[in-house]
Amino acid sequence: MKQELSYKALDKFRSQLSHNGLKATAQRIAVHEAMVNLGHASADMVSEWLAENSATKVTVASVYNILSQLALLGIYGNRLSANNKMYFDVNTKKHIHMYDCENHVFKDVADDKLYEDLMERIGTRRFRGYTIESVDIQFVVRPTRRRL
Repeated sequence: MKQELSYKALDKFRSQLSHNGLKATAQRIAVHEAMVNLGHASADMVSEWLAENSATKVTVASVYNILSQLALLGIYGNRLSANNKMYFDVNTKKHIHMYDCENHVFKDVADDKLYEDLMERIGTRRFRGYTIESVDIQFVVRPTRRRL
């Protein structure tokens, strides 16, 4: 089901682009609309979504370039899957990911308390010669099989 970008969300995205010296081109807007609908997606997934849901034409290479650029600017997050595909994430807030290693799907774990508890525990750890710059928590999961 296609989710339309709200005026407020589009305005925020345009502001982020402008702040980074980029224009809000039709291609960037279309890619962002796809990402809002998909949440976590590879360039191929975004291209497929655009082909089915958007009048704006964007090549796969352009989609990848736009996604990579937005990730470098911190507008999107990115994650490398076990099948060596780069997935992009519209949620840039600190959160936990669950990665389905069979289907290569990322999902957000919406549990702020769990994240806070983990950060509290990890935050007290010291590693000689290193300073923790950031923490990226990902649970690798496999779908459960129901027995008949």
